[in-house]
Amino acid sequence: MNRRSLSQHCEAGARLATRLGMAESVRRSLAHAYERWDGKGYPAGLAADEVPVAVRIVTVARDAELWARRAGWAAATDVLLHRRGRAYDPAVVDAVVADGEHWLAGIGDDPCAAVLDAEPAPALTIESGNLDVALTAVADFADLKSPYLRGHSTGVSRLAVAAAEAAGLATADATTLGRAGLVHDVGRVGIPNGIWDRRGPLSAEQWERVRLHPYLGERVLHRCALLAPLADLAARHHERADGSGYHRGASGDQLGLGARLLGAADAYHAMTENRPHRPALTPAEAASQLLDEVDAGRFTRVEVDAVLDAAGQVSRPPRVSRPAGLPSRGSPVPRVSPSARSTCWRSSPAAAPTRKWRAPSSSRPRRWGTTSNTSTRVAAGRWTARSNSSTR
Repeated sequence: MNRRSLSQHCEAGARLATRLGMAESVRRSLAHAYERWDGKGYPAGLAADEVPVAVRIVTVARDAELWARRAGWAAATDVLLHRRGRAYDPAVVDAVVADGEHWLAGIGDDPCAAVLDAEPAPALTIESGNLDVALTAVADFADLKSPYLRGHSTGVSRLAVAAAEAAGLATADATTLGRAGLVHDVGRVGIPNGIWDRRGPLSAEQWERVRLHPYLGERVLHRCALLAPLADLAARHHERADGSGYHRGASGDQLGLGARLLGAADAYHAMTENRPHRPALTPAEAASQLLDEVDAGRFTRVEVDAVLDAAGQVSRPPRVSRPAGLPSRGSPVPRVSPSARSTCWRSSPAAAPTRKWRAPSSSRPRRWGTTSNTSTRVAAGRWTARSNSSTR
C-alpha cells in the first residue's frame, strides 16, 4: 500500500475510536498505526519514543506471530533481529525474542476472548441507550470499504424502518430491523476491494467470495452478546423468497417479514446507487426492477409494496401469468381477418388445400414441401413436428 492509503487507514481508525468513545490513548495509537522506530513510517514520520508505545508493541507482536505461523519461530526470530532498531523498538524485540515462543504456545483457540478477559478495569462498554450511535459509526466504517458504498448502510437502515412502519410492524420490531440494517454489510470488510470495485463481470471464484460476506457479518455480530440478536436478521439480506439468494438459500417460511423487508430495502437502495459496473438507476427505474423481482418470485408483494411506499414510489397491480398468452378479463379479444383465416393451419391434411402432402414410405422418408431442418409426420389425423437431430 502507498503512503496515502496507509494514512487513510490511520485516519479512519482514529475517527471510529472517537465516535465509539474510546480513550485518547487508543485514538492516538490508531492514528499512528504505521509509524516506525526509525522515523520512516506513516502518517507523521514519528521516531523512537514519539511513537505510541502500543504501536511499538503491536507492530512487533503482529509480525512475530505472522512469521512464526508461516515459517516457524526460528525464521520469526531472524526477522525481528534484522529489523531491530529500524522498524522495531529494540527493547520490544528483545522481550519478544526471549519469551515470544512460549507466549505463542500459550494462546488458546479463542484469542479474541482472551484479549477481552485481559482488558484492565474499568472496561469500556456501550449501553443500550447509546447502541444506535455506535452502530451508525460501525455502519459508516464498513461503507468505507468502497467509494461506491458511502452512506449505503445508513440509507438501507432508514428505508427498512420506514418500510416496517408501512407494513404495520411493532415499534420494537422496526427498531431491531433498523439496527440490523446498520450492520448488514459488516462482512464486506472481509472481501478484497478488488472484487467490490471491479468494473467487469465477476468470475465464479469472485462470486463465491461475494456470497461469503453475509456469513462473515453474522459471525462478527455473534461475537458480541448485545449484537447477537441482530446477527440472523442481518445475515439474511441477500436471501430471496424462491430460495435463489445466499448464503443459506433460505426460502418461504424460513424468511420472516423482517428479513424480507431488509432484503427488499437493500436491493432498492443499491439500485439507486452507482456501482463500478453500472450507473445508478432512477427511483422509478429501481421500483420497476423491484416489481420485476416480484413477478420472478424472488420477492413478495408485501415487502416490496412496503419498501416502495416508504421510498415514495408507486406500485402496480401484479402481473398474472395466463396460459397461451390469453388476455385478462375486460381486454379486447383479437379478431382474425378473413384473409388471415385462409392461411391458418387446419387439424386435418385434407383441410389444407394450398399445400400438397404425402405420407413417407417405410424405406425412404420424405419432407413435406420444405427443405428446413424440421420434418413432419401424420399421426392420428394431426400434424406433429419433431426436431431433426442435426439441429441439436
